[in-house]
Parts: sequence; structure tokens; C-alpha cells
Amino acid sequence: MLRLDLTDFRSYPSLQWRPQSRITVISGPNGSGKTNLLEALSLLGPGRGLRQAKVAEFPRLRPEGGSGWAVAARVQTPDLAEPLQIGTGSGPDASERRVVRLDGAAASQAELASHIAVTWITPQMERLFGESTSGRRRFLDRLVWALDPAHAREVAAHDAAMSRRNRLLAEGHGDPAWLAGIEDGMARHAVAATAARRALVTRLNAMLAEGAVAPFPAARLSLICPINDRLAAEPALAVEDWLRGALAASRARDAAAGSSSLGAHRADFGMSDLATGRPAALASTGQQKMLLLGTILGHALVIAEARGFAPWLLLDEPLVHLDDQHRRALLDALIRLPAQCFLTGTDATAFHPLGEHADYLQCMAAGLLAAPGFARPQTQESL
Repeated sequence: MLRLDLTDFRSYPSLQWRPQSRITVISGPNGSGKTNLLEALSLLGPGRGLRQAKVAEFPRLRPEGGSGWAVAARVQTPDLAEPLQIGTGSGPDASERRVVRLDGAAASQAELASHIAVTWITPQMERLFGESTSGRRRFLDRLVWALDPAHAREVAAHDAAMSRRNRLLAEGHGDPAWLAGIEDGMARHAVAATAARRALVTRLNAMLAEGAVAPFPAARLSLICPINDRLAAEPALAVEDWLRGALAASRARDAAAGSSSLGAHRADFGMSDLATGRPAALASTGQQKMLLLGTILGHALVIAEARGFAPWLLLDEPLVHLDDQHRRALLDALIRLPAQCFLTGTDATAFHPLGEHADYLQCMAAGLLAAPGFARPQTQESL
């Protein structure tokens, strides 16, 4: 990323920032706007951002009223000769859907994923394996989007078809042929989405098994989904046929339950320590964080290998719950990783081992200042 511009986003009335290093450390007291800045960056990829917030929560609260907001960035992508202008913000009708633009033209979130990959870890994610299936599925899908930009479109199309099916079943007068057509689309998109998840899990497990993230423990991911189980033994077309039949057979049950019992929306994933086999759900907070960090680092290597560029890494308070050895290991790994990294913490000195590889900024009063006591990298030319 070459430049970031915020307008009336969260705590920021206005911000123009040109990152001066591949790694940026943003320090400051709680409530100073560090996580808000990472959230803005996360909205430059597909999805609802690192807080999973509603669009109505993004505008800055201001005495004069108004609900407009915008996040824009100028980025250099490997597939384009010239920098690309990416923007997102409130729409003209103040709807719950945010507007996305690429070089000024309206675009879809799936098109964002074709140019930018973003992934993150926040303190809240340390409870990932003790909370809802949907949270784990969203985490997995963010990893998949970075490998397969079309995955966002497949998931959205599946969910739209599922919603139409659920509505017709709830009304109790759905035409069988109409339902069959909807279930055909739902099956095709479900199998495509599951195949993409399966491909990511396979590649990531292979990367982690090579010891690429040592001394972080190598994790092993497992995709928990009957569609995935079928894909392990049958071709995709046969799995689509099975799913269409299963959906047709479950109409009465799904109508009574008010939801679809089969589909891509039922997938979950598990994580365990490759060396010990211990599930992440049974690990301590510190062990879970090390497994997650190792997975994110391995994922960045997979994406760099597959697409020629690594995702942006947004690490909110990444050093919390890590011992000294793994703090240093994480910072050393980020120096070696070919990724643009944005790190936050209350104390910049904890990131001192990054040395001249990082730019150290202090977040104060919704602005960014040079952190005292740290030399800044040489200023880039204006873009």
C-alpha cells in the first residue's frame, strides 16, 4: 500500500498517510484509534472487516450530523503496471451495503479480492475455538479468498440461493420445479465453495508440515463438512447430484426448522497441534495464539507462492500472551516474510527487535505521529 486516506471513519475526521516501510508499528494508549486504523485497512478486502461491524457503525460521530464515511488507498499490485486506487464507503442512499470502487468505477467485493489479500488476528480471535461455528467459518473463508478470489462470489451466490429456498419453504407454497432450480444453484455453489476451502486447507497443511513457521507450532487444519467428505471420494459432479437429492428430500424437515440442514453454510473447521495432536479447543490461550499466528504466517507463504504476493497482515496486539522466545520469533518471521505488516501495541519498545525494518508511529488524537525515540525510514517520494 502506497497511501491511505480516511474520511469521517470511526475516530478519524481525516487522515492522509503514506507508509514508509513494509512493516509499521502503531502504538498508543487504549482508545487512541489503533484498531480503528486496522479495521479501515481490513475493509479494503472483501467481507465486513475485522470487527464484523455493521455499516452504520463506521461513520464518525459528529455534532453536525451526517453519516457519510470513506476509506481509500493507492496500492501497487503485481498484475498492474500502474498503481490502483481502491475505495469503499457509504452509498448515496445510506443503505447497509457499502460501496466499493476500483479506479473510480463501481466494483464488487469479489473484484477487490482479485487485487488485494488481507488477513488479520485480533485479541478476540483467541477465543475462536470456544465460540460459534460461523466465526470459524468466516476466518477460514478469509484465508480462502486470498488464494481463490472467486470464492467470495461462490459463497455469496450460495447464501442468496439458500435464502430464497428458506423463504419459499417458510411460505409453504413453493413450486417443486422452482425449488429444484434453486436447489440446483445452491448445490453447484456449495460444492464450488467447499472445493476451494478444501484446496486451501490442503496447501496450508502441506506448508505447515514442512516446518516453515518454526519455532511456532505447526497446526493441522481439518475441514468438517459432509460435502468435503464426499469430495474426498467422489468427483464434484457426483457430489452435486447427491446434494441436490439430499436438499429435495429434506424440504419438509427444513421447512419445520426454518433453515437448510445441508449446504456450504454448515461447514466448520478444526485445528490441532501437528506434533501432539492436541486440539486447539483444549489448548491454553497462549498455545491457541501461537497456533493461530503460525497458521497466519504459513498462509502468507502459501499466498506468496501461489499468487506472487503476500496478503497484508493486520496484527492487533500480537505480542500479548506470548513468551519472550515467541515474541522474538514472531518479529523475526515478519522481517523475513514478503508481506506488508501493520502491528499495534500499547508500548512501541516491545517491537524494538524489528529495528530499522519497521516504521514506528504513535496514534494520538486520531492522527499518526513519529514515535519518540525511534528513527524513521527514509521518506518515500510523494505518489
